[in-house]
Amino acid sequence: MRRRDKAELREEKAGGMNYALCNELFGGMEAGGAARLAGEAGYGGMEFAPYTVFGSFSPAEVRAGLGNIKRALGDNGLAFAGFHWLLVDSRPLSLVSPDRALRQPALDRLRLLLSAAAELGGASLVLGSPKQRGSVPGQSAGEAKKILGESLASLGDFAVSCNSKILLEALDHSQCDVVNTLAESLEMVKAIGSPGISGMFDFHNTGDEKESWESLIRRYRDLVAHVHINEMNGDVPGSGTSDYVPAFRALGETAFEGWISVEIFSQPENPARAIGGALAFMRETEARARTYGA
Repeated sequence: MRRRDKAELREEKAGGMNYALCNELFGGMEAGGAARLAGEAGYGGMEFAPYTVFGSFSPAEVRAGLGNIKRALGDNGLAFAGFHWLLVDSRPLSLVSPDRALRQPALDRLRLLLSAAAELGGASLVLGSPKQRGSVPGQSAGEAKKILGESLASLGDFAVSCNSKILLEALDHSQCDVVNTLAESLEMVKAIGSPGISGMFDFHNTGDEKESWESLIRRYRDLVAHVHINEMNGDVPGSGTSDYVPAFRALGETAFEGWISVEIFSQPENPARAIGGALAFMRETEARARTYGA
């Protein structure tokens, strides 16, 4: 396949929805190689799982990781689309422990990632982290939810100063017992009341919802600052039978301007082919959505 130059890539990416990739689908591939494949496929941005680029999170490794990200994005005409899988670590981290001393390392990690995001121009930090925000032994889900709200509220102003937002992701009950629906996410975001804390939409994580993807996007339009797209089984969008057209129509009609980022839970045998197929599918879906219901 002929490598397209940067002018061709910019023209292809112009207009329409903003599409990005989550980098962990490339496995152990270094950031530059992953970004090259993303740029050649026609994506506009890349979202990073911090554990894949910052090693043990020592100051030296974070500096090196930031340098690698900047070069990878700059060399391939990509924008920084944010961080996710924020609290993956060899150590147990908790945002909801009743013991402040046990919560502090998780809060420190989020501050570090906000600072890193600021160096990259600012973006969204998607807080899924089911193990790190779920209730701990002897704690009720209600108490964990209360402490999670307090933890996020303590970071709101700092997020704003970093030109970034922490986005509280709704996770169904099979993953976590705290904030399982978009309604619960909105409730917490409103209670915090900071422009540095908002929400997002993940197609895969809607198992506890009672409404369609389309209805959820419309109902929570003011909450959805970022989108993760995948099949309900976590695979590449377009590999299953899901109908995304009504949801894309809703995204268009609610003037969604954030990233639609491909997040899958496996490593494709042929990443270039998988991400190229996913982007073609999403663009086709977007085009079909423009005439949906007409």
